[in-house]
Amino acid sequence: MKKLLYILILNSSLIMLNSTLAHADVWDVLCSDSLRIDTTHTGQLRAQVNSLAFFHNNEYSSDLAKGYTLPGAWLQPKLVYTPHPQIQLEAGAHLLLFNGANRYPNYAFHDVARWKGHQYQRGIHVLPWFRAQADFRNLTLVLGDIYGAQNHQLILPLYNPEQNLSTDPEMGFQLLWERPCLHFDVWINWQSYIFNLDTHQEAFTVGLNNTIRWNRPDTQKRLRWETPIQVLIQHRGGELDTTNVGVQTVANLALGVRATYRPSSQISNSSNLTPHASPLTSLSGEANLLFSYQQHGTLWPFNTGLALHTAFSATLWERLTAQVGYVAIPRRYANLYGMPYFSTLSIRYHNLTFRGMHTAYATIDYSHCFTPAYRLGAQFTLYSANSHDLHTLPISFGIYLRLCPDFRLWKKKE
Repeated sequence: MKKLLYILILNSSLIMLNSTLAHADVWDVLCSDSLRIDTTHTGQLRAQVNSLAFFHNNEYSSDLAKGYTLPGAWLQPKLVYTPHPQIQLEAGAHLLLFNGANRYPNYAFHDVARWKGHQYQRGIHVLPWFRAQADFRNLTLVLGDIYGAQNHQLILPLYNPEQNLSTDPEMGFQLLWERPCLHFDVWINWQSYIFNLDTHQEAFTVGLNNTIRWNRPDTQKRLRWETPIQVLIQHRGGELDTTNVGVQTVANLALGVRATYRPSSQISNSSNLTPHASPLTSLSGEANLLFSYQQHGTLWPFNTGLALHTAFSATLWERLTAQVGYVAIPRRYANLYGMPYFSTLSIRYHNLTFRGMHTAYATIDYSHCFTPAYRLGAQFTLYSANSHDLHTLPISFGIYLRLCPDFRLWKKKE
């Protein structure tokens, strides 16, 4: 019986990873979660420790961005109760520790810290964790701590995967709708709540990932096509805002096309545990048109921007992935959560911009699943960023270990 349950869980994890095969890099293996309730846990109270240990280094040296290292780990110890096959409750804490750090901004590690940096926690960064989830036939409703970060499956120029290591969990409201030819994910990440007379701004991000699949995932076609439509909108301000900053609303939009080729041996073996005869797992290519727009405020020194992103990747033995890509910015473009070299706006100096940007990159990563609960990954990326007044060759590399032990504490009697 235990062996049967293990096979079911492993197959569900493989199905989840295959559904995002066009993005099958180390971050998907390490940081993607199953978005549906495990019905085999109905009537059980379980203890889970979701954790990720990491050592990540960015060797940047330019006026666009400065380098830094992220050595540490985050943990999410929590209790999970599944009273019904369609209902699940989770409660616990999210803890972030950087090696050698002894104080942390009270809230968030991506931009929001600028608003509340005067408030600190000592020793370790801790936040409460709570998730209420309801599954329907094709729809999933999530309140509290949502399935964020890598689970949104945002394209690389919109979301820097490094944030899987350092940012706070996304909290708010999420709707997930899954059909054979459509993946729909819409969410509100409430990043900064304000009370009356608070001296910082209210802030939240609205996101959308609507991926149209032109081939059904259950077909035997080797070549599959997808059209991702992705939107990120961040709003700052509100009726209770007492600052003099004013309302700020900025957005990123991406429209693209993606193709994935899988050998026939991969298709025939996608639902069993036998090794594949061919080392090639998949080939994929994508092209995305990117827009930035500032609807209100002066957060960015320009209101509109345009960029083009192309990428090609190959995955071997389901573990080794090599990718090359290129981001062309003819004049100007700013991103909300992307990496700095995919933008013309400096994150090192306030309001410093560059006249266009052309960034090529090459990535190689390795991932290994000991079991679905224990996963190892490593990555190395080389960039070549060039503009009229910037020429640099930054690199980044890291090694990561995901550990998610799960223990049953109590089971309802039949």
